[in-house]
Amino acid sequence: MSETRAAEFVPTPAPGAEDHLALDFVNSAMALPGGQFVDLLGTPAAANRWLTERGLAPADAGVRETCAAQLRSLREDIRALFAAHVGGLPAPPTALSAVNDALSRAPTAALLHWDAKNGPHRVTPHPTDEILDHALAALAANAADLLTGPDAGRLTDCGSAPCNRYLLRHGRRHWCSTRCGDRARAARAYARRTRPESG
Repeated sequence: MSETRAAEFVPTPAPGAEDHLALDFVNSAMALPGGQFVDLLGTPAAANRWLTERGLAPADAGVRETCAAQLRSLREDIRALFAAHVGGLPAPPTALSAVNDALSRAPTAALLHWDAKNGPHRVTPHPTDEILDHALAALAANAADLLTGPDAGRLTDCGSAPCNRYLLRHGRRHWCSTRCGDRARAARAYARRTRPESG
């Protein structure tokens, strides 16, 4: 899918994405029917737009390809951890290491500042060149919170091929969208109609 079409493509957020930015992040690369693929972080401009829309970077951050590549790499590491969790498998060591590295990139302590205008106050350092580090740390922290929090048991993958998105399960719902649910039900109905009868 072209950059223009990817910019115009606005997927319905998967259940739980409103509360867990990490879900929205891993779902920014989507497999669609017909062999199509959308990557909302596929170019520097698209990555800058995605970060800006989520309050993780200013519109003029000037994301370059190296930054977009780092975002895509962390997305795949978090996706690998989600897949391991959903599948009941051990965490891939490289993915775990990458998430922990991202967590440690940005300082978490607000430093003490003192000036004539404001007096003593605390400010978290956030120079322009550290915008990406802060975004990566925020995304990694949200993923870690999801995997260790009360919603971890509800994390699942969409049950409708070829969709590769993740969601938080609500009741029996295993689909990220109504469209995926309809596609899965249609596939089951087709399979029942075409199943050979045993004699």
